Amino acid sequence: MTRSSSNSTCTAAAKVNKHGRSKSTNYRSCRGRAGAESAPSASANNVSKSLGGGKEEKDGGVLFYVNKSGFPIDSQTWERMWTHVAKIHPEGKEMVDRLRIASYLPKPPVQLVPNLKPSMSALDWLLVIQNYMKTLQYNHTGTQFFEIRKTRPLSGLMETAREMIRESLPIKCLEAVILGIYLTNGLTSMERFPISFKTQFSGNYFHHVVLGVYCNGRYGSLGMSRRPDLMDKPLAFRTLSELIFEFEDSYRKYLHTVKKVKIGLYVPHDPHVFQPIEWKYLVLTSSKMAHEEMRKEMEKHARDMRMKILKSSTAQSPIKERTRGKSLSPRRRQASPQRRHIRKRDQSPAAIDKKPAELSTLNDVAYQIRI
Repeated sequence: MTRSSSNSTCTAAAKVNKHGRSKSTNYRSCRGRAGAESAPSASANNVSKSLGGGKEEKDGGVLFYVNKSGFPIDSQTWERMWTHVAKIHPEGKEMVDRLRIASYLPKPPVQLVPNLKPSMSALDWLLVIQNYMKTLQYNHTGTQFFEIRKTRPLSGLMETAREMIRESLPIKCLEAVILGIYLTNGLTSMERFPISFKTQFSGNYFHHVVLGVYCNGRYGSLGMSRRPDLMDKPLAFRTLSELIFEFEDSYRKYLHTVKKVKIGLYVPHDPHVFQPIEWKYLVLTSSKMAHEEMRKEMEKHARDMRMKILKSSTAQSPIKERTRGKSLSPRRRQASPQRRHIRKRDQSPAAIDKKPAELSTLNDVAYQIRI
């Protein structure tokens, strides 16, 4: 199987201003034959770690970098990216020099944010979002432009999604999941959850993630990949296991063996929630489980997620209620005799309601302080 950049050609690039920021979109997508979420080229295994700065990630044993400097991109991150591109591109340094000294380069257009209306159906909503991601293109530069820390609160990741829209740069699979969550927040009838895959090919391990979606009793997905059948899936699968096995079938076409599948929990629709995404609530090791056993585990997980959503829509979480009740019970026991004395002496509504209101206010403040 051919690695992604072995026959790729860059469609456009951009020059740097004095701040090191791309005047357009840095380095546009390189298209060509691509492996199933494989890393750019075997030669990238020897990328020097002395380039400094930035976080290094591995995909199939091949290094790729993460821009941790934010925007505008600093000069060190910019130079590191160009050095890496020169190593993995077929034309090498000649291509880099040709682009960097060019007197004129066409400015790639900034992609317009999709116009998502509440009146649109779920299928149309997903189609518009996926088409928008495709216009951004998949990032083949070897440098991920947006840092995604999985332990970061959802509210912070939504700010990163807004930055993706502003910068309009190519994205990788993990960035696409965050962007997909942001763009589907307005569709409250649809539930979103992450699905991660670990596969093996030719002795190397590869990682990929997509955004699973559930609406009106059907499952589908959003995402980005070098391969068209390893990202979005139509909202047409009756069960979660059918969706996962469809991805496994797609991986087999590229001679990849699925080793592990990780399925998270539903992501809240409130973009201001200060809690991280649950990325791997259910972990299934495909090589150690029978097909039917995997199916049962996935369907049990799907039922549990649906039940939790139904419960949360009608009442508060039982766990939170128990915690709150336990912490407030001593105060309530101390106040109860006094409350009975007031009722016995004066049965007027004003006298009865005054003290409980004060206690409630004090208890709420104490609870917030503990958090």
